[in-house]
Amino acid sequence: MGSLLPLSLFFWLVAACLGGGSARGRRAERVQGPRGSPPTPSGTSAPFWVRLSPEFAAVPPGGSVWLNCSSNCPLPEEPRLRTRLRLGQKRTGPGWVSYQLLDVRAWSSDVRCFVTCAGETREATSRITAYKRPRSVILDPPVLEDGKYTLRCHVTHVFPVGFLVVTLRRGGRVIHSESLERYTGLDLANVTLTYLWHAGPRDHWQPVTCHARFNLDGLIVRSSSAPVTLALLVRSPESKVLASTSIAALVGILLAVGAAYLYKRRTTTQTQS
Repeated sequence: MGSLLPLSLFFWLVAACLGGGSARGRRAERVQGPRGSPPTPSGTSAPFWVRLSPEFAAVPPGGSVWLNCSSNCPLPEEPRLRTRLRLGQKRTGPGWVSYQLLDVRAWSSDVRCFVTCAGETREATSRITAYKRPRSVILDPPVLEDGKYTLRCHVTHVFPVGFLVVTLRRGGRVIHSESLERYTGLDLANVTLTYLWHAGPRDHWQPVTCHARFNLDGLIVRSSSAPVTLALLVRSPESKVLASTSIAALVGILLAVGAAYLYKRRTTTQTQS
């Protein structure tokens, strides 16, 4: 009996080793998958993106712009563009489509591009802004009437007027600022801002300027006039007549005094002779 126990223990250990190896082999086959391919997680799909560029575009009223819609989907369906603007030409390439948008007149338009890939649809958005920088900003020479200066600023050929802010400045100080959001027209327009200003003694010899500014959804557009110095102001017509009369009277007095001086000097010279 003593010799049988070690022999049976030896056979039992061999069987255990062979069985464990078979189990590990079966587990390895389950992990490796069929035909040796790596495991694929269930419930996942390859992500894809859609871009519409440029994301923001600014054009003059009536102008056109190209937008490019692209994605990384290997087999996308035909992209779809959603916009109220009029479409022109279309160009295509691997993974992209370009669209031409014509006669842009609305000050702000959103354009969306939709791409479907393996049943999933994603979109990208661009915003197109139509605007016209002022052709000119002109500040007339201020006119003094009844102790107040009339400041008149002209902003020409500008769009959209409803997003325009006109500001009058004396040096770095704001005299007056006005938003023109009451204007709702969709055409180029000329705008004139008139403001009566009571200037103080410290305001003389200071430059006065007119500024036009747009804020179009973060797009800031600025234009300004040439400065006008208060010391070179043009007075009202009544003030001009009064000033001319005063100057004429002063000149007459000076001529009379000069003539009397010359006559007196000539008389003195003749007496001494």
